[in-house]
Amino acid sequence: MKTVYFDCFSGVSGDMCLGALVGAGVNFDRLCQGLAGLALDGYELRREQVHRAGIAAENILVETSTRGQHLRYLPDIEQIIAASELPENVKNKSKQVFQTLARAEARVHGTTPEKIHFHEVGAVDAIVDVVGTVLGLHLLEVEAVFVSPLPLGSGFIHCQHGIIPAPAPATLEILTGARVPVYDAGVRMETVTPTGAALVATLSEGRVGLPAMTIDRVGYGAGKNEYDRPNLLRVIVGDAVASCTANNKQLGDKSCHHKTGGAHSHT
Repeated sequence: MKTVYFDCFSGVSGDMCLGALVGAGVNFDRLCQGLAGLALDGYELRREQVHRAGIAAENILVETSTRGQHLRYLPDIEQIIAASELPENVKNKSKQVFQTLARAEARVHGTTPEKIHFHEVGAVDAIVDVVGTVLGLHLLEVEAVFVSPLPLGSGFIHCQHGIIPAPAPATLEILTGARVPVYDAGVRMETVTPTGAALVATLSEGRVGLPAMTIDRVGYGAGKNEYDRPNLLRVIVGDAVASCTANNKQLGDKSCHHKTGGAHSHT
């Protein structure tokens, strides 16, 4: 079973997801062709290679103009996705991610998902990030998504509502009940965006931790801000295998169960 692991050691956002998947082998031209079927105007998708702490990563840029940046409600976004010629599973998963976002925003603002006008979330770049990530997983033929615990920053964020605390209220609402562990990243900045949280929480369905797998490809997606650690998202793509213990019992091989009197070394 084709599997992907989102290793969010510095956090996660929509553009980081896109970049990491392109770095892991998603054909950028096919990705652009698929997204071109969405009824969206006023954007251009670009890629560039950057380096963070010496690690090469894909930086995905969604360059927009005001022509495509009007407010949208959840039904508007669902209609844009439904009217495209994308595969049905891509449409369904993309709509599920936006429904996750809408429910979270509705709880924050004390209203219903249908009445939420999405601001940043409904902007062209977020639609491209969400649908592009789901499409990228489809192009890699991924069947199961796993995610690491998420590092949450602190401080404050400037947005269209004004100054709000980090993590953003919508991010915390998305992660409430999502069965994805979080921890303090020790930095005063936004490390997990609402779009990033909605993607990993919805697509992983609570599957947390690196699964037993053989590794085919690894990709890195760059975040836009730099700080005291490489602001990257790493995705590991491969095939799920039975656990080491289960394989050993079947094969009679105990090589995975080393017992020594000293400490283990890690290289």
